[in-house]
Amino acid sequence: MQGRFISFEGIDGAGKSSHLEQTVAWLRARGHEVVQTREPGGTPLAERLRELVLHESMDALTELLLVFAARRDHLRQQIEPALAAGRTVVCDRFTDASFAYQGGGQGADAAVLSQLEAWVQQGRQPDLTLWFDLPPAEAAARRAAVRAPDRFERQDEAFFHRVREAYAARARSAPARFRQLDARGSREQVWQRVQEHLQATGWW
Repeated sequence: MQGRFISFEGIDGAGKSSHLEQTVAWLRARGHEVVQTREPGGTPLAERLRELVLHESMDALTELLLVFAARRDHLRQQIEPALAAGRTVVCDRFTDASFAYQGGGQGADAAVLSQLEAWVQQGRQPDLTLWFDLPPAEAAARRAAVRAPDRFERQDEAFFHRVREAYAARARSAPARFRQLDARGSREQVWQRVQEHLQATGWW
């Protein structure tokens, strides 16, 4: 039986990663075998490419090609085998992030993005995407309180507005897969919203 593939998306500081950890624990407590992973990353090769993407200066196309190269290895080595074995895969970011960050934020050509998506994924998409939506100014305040910024997090607020708008466009293009989640409020309030979306699928 094919497993389920869930992705968590949102601008940096929206809180998706902490709720991803909680979701993995929630699923395991219900008896599901879960693979927790992330993008860029998830395999030794993809993790090395992640370091380049996060910390080296490069143009938008180079960045995009590295992200999709990492994704290809991640799919072949980690995601597809786990799904074929009936496991649930919970991934911190997937291709929607490329459309949002490299496309919306960096201005990468949408046609190139779509072609790479088709070549690399061969139709594979998450079964469910939880989009943690938060105003960029609030996300910036959260980031500043907890960590030093990487290359993306040092971008200005206008960049994150473009990223947020690109996520919204992506959500409109795939309404059956996307769930827009209000990431404002306390951690407990947001976690309640996450559970409601998970339970609404009827999978668990």
